[in-house]
Amino acid sequence: MNASTVTAPAPRGQHTPGKSAGSVSSFLRAKFQQSLAFATLIVLLVFFSFANSAFFTWSNISGILLATAVIGILALGTTFVIITGGIDLSIGTGMTLAAVMTGIFLVNLQLPFIVGVIGGIATGALMGVINGFNIAVLRLPPFIATLAMMLIAQGLALVISGVRPIYFSDVAGFKEIALGTFIPGLPNAVLILFILAFVAYLILNKTILGRYTFALGSNEEATRLSGVDTRRWKILIYTLSGVFTGIAGVVIASRLDSAQPQLGTGYELQAIAAVIIGGTSLLGGRGSILGTLIGALIMSVLINGLRIMSIQTEWQNVVVGAVILVAVFSDALRQRRSAS
Repeated sequence: MNASTVTAPAPRGQHTPGKSAGSVSSFLRAKFQQSLAFATLIVLLVFFSFANSAFFTWSNISGILLATAVIGILALGTTFVIITGGIDLSIGTGMTLAAVMTGIFLVNLQLPFIVGVIGGIATGALMGVINGFNIAVLRLPPFIATLAMMLIAQGLALVISGVRPIYFSDVAGFKEIALGTFIPGLPNAVLILFILAFVAYLILNKTILGRYTFALGSNEEATRLSGVDTRRWKILIYTLSGVFTGIAGVVIASRLDSAQPQLGTGYELQAIAAVIIGGTSLLGGRGSILGTLIGALIMSVLINGLRIMSIQTEWQNVVVGAVILVAVFSDALRQRRSAS
């Protein structure tokens, strides 16, 4: 059966004409979650502005946006995975491995600039393919499959780099990828994030890949029985997440002007938290790119605000952990209300 002619199960949280009152209610709940996340972002901005006058300066806001770029790019790819009901724990160390491979291509092998950058992105895509294959074909639980990939990527980054940073100081123009200013006053990394967010929005809402992403999360078995090759689409979704991971690796390497092989651990938790805070359900079937973008900004504003208030790192971790806990609890509460 041709995939393009198959009517996949209607995704939760997506409103189309003629849907039942329950679907309309689900749509309104999703919009409410986005509005709540946006209101939270405004409250945080106002609070930290009053707490420290240095917070609402352009240099600090620019720093927040720059910090959001990497977390946001990772979160965009993770949104697709979580909507399917999956998880990807390998994006943090996968980003590191992509950064290291970019360094190997550009610095060690001295390949052409564009080849090295594409090679770094392809590294992330390859990890996505492997994750997708292990989950869709070998039927490994997403948590276990991506946890294994997280450890593999972490080990490979250290081995390939020799546990030493790779510096891009001799690679002309590489630093401009993240820190250049195509638009005056706005770092290129932030521009890349916004462009990727728009692309991700189009993919999720205007393409068959997006439709099947929601369908897999809503009811994978029904989607399979309707004639859709769910294994192929799941591999494509994890590959897409891997592409975003590879791009994040190139951006963070450019931002630091080096590939740090010991960097990356913890980024996956911030990215996943951004996705959940933005209203994407851990059980799958519901989510949005706009919500993820707001969630990423909330995480960056929160971390930056705590730092500028001179809160100790240990307490910063406590606060961020509490926010993640509240976000997950909120998602579980919404699920129980939806089921009732």
